[in-house]
Amino acid sequence: MSLWVVLLALCALSAGSFWFGRRRIVAAVAGRPRAAHSLPGYYGAYAALWTAGPALILLIAAGALGGGPAWTALALASSLAGAGYALSRIRPQLRARSRVERWVAGLLSACAAAAVLTTIGIVASLVFESWRFFQAVPPLEFLFGTRWNPQIAMRADQFAQAGAFGAVPLFVGTFLIMLIAMAVAAPIGLMSAIYLSEYAGPGLRAVVKPLLEILAGVPTVVYGFFAALTVGPLFRGAFNALGSELVGGPLDALGQHLLQVQNQMALVAGAVMGIMLIPFVSSLSDDIINAVPQSLRDGSLAMGATPSETVRNVVLPAALPGVTAAMLLAVSRAIGETMIVTMAAGLQAKITANPLDTVTTVTVQIVTLLTGDQEFDSPKTLAAFGLGLTLFAVTLALNVIALRIVRKYREQYD
Repeated sequence: MSLWVVLLALCALSAGSFWFGRRRIVAAVAGRPRAAHSLPGYYGAYAALWTAGPALILLIAAGALGGGPAWTALALASSLAGAGYALSRIRPQLRARSRVERWVAGLLSACAAAAVLTTIGIVASLVFESWRFFQAVPPLEFLFGTRWNPQIAMRADQFAQAGAFGAVPLFVGTFLIMLIAMAVAAPIGLMSAIYLSEYAGPGLRAVVKPLLEILAGVPTVVYGFFAALTVGPLFRGAFNALGSELVGGPLDALGQHLLQVQNQMALVAGAVMGIMLIPFVSSLSDDIINAVPQSLRDGSLAMGATPSETVRNVVLPAALPGVTAAMLLAVSRAIGETMIVTMAAGLQAKITANPLDTVTTVTVQIVTLLTGDQEFDSPKTLAAFGLGLTLFAVTLALNVIALRIVRKYREQYD
């Protein structure tokens, strides 16, 4: 029997149990709901939970153990047995509300446990595979090496038989693109938040804020297309035109360099990533600024300060911890971005501070190393886990710092 058929059958049985349970308690109290301990809906929910709960647990166990039709029959039988048990216990003295709330509390606890166990599993897999990688490549060489060429030869006489696993070029590329992205997102997002919270009227805010947040719903691959097909050629044309004007003059070297600019560069990826982060920064900053007590604004205005002076000298200093946390969260988001960098920044690992050069990042290299059929027994493939663990540690540290700042901010104004 198909799983979907079984699930539909369980839904039908649960709905029937709910109806019968509710009808049974109404009949037991002769249509006077106040005579029962709980509302009729709780008795129906009690019967429905006993109908669906044990059966779902058996189905999950069957999926984990690779069970067959016998498990399906057992699940349906347990559903009918649970319905019969629950309906037989329904009486006015039954504390149905408490029983239902215990079921709900157990479900919430299971969801929380699943989230925690998933996190533990992710960290454990990263640590285990990274440990295998660091057995072949020393951690200091990985963290401080300046050459990245994760190629392992098939024969001892081939070139690059040892490979190069220095991740510093990847860290530099990631940091460079993140700086460019934040240089775009931080001022525009913060200024947008200030305008929406302090200057825009309710009608204009109701229109502008949703329009601004539409950017948050655009898939990152679409931003990648935009960077590769629109922003990249636009930037290249502008820099090439500027370079042609400088060639032959005192800035001839700069002009020659600008003439060699291609579509893929760190500036393109960072600029488009910054556009992607604008609604993220703006929404968080707007909520933080609105959380500043109105009494601080009123006191400043009462002292004769203008609205601009109030924003600059009162609102922003009060909101600074929260805004800082929002910026750190945006940095974490920028560090973990993949598609835009893959399509707009290139794949060349180099140590450079020039935004017009092609660079690569940690996330792009993880995708590159794990693309295609791979065997997890060589340092080349296991390097992806070393990069993933490093990225996880960095983003975790940024998130912890941001949460600590937010907690301090909330304690100050709650």
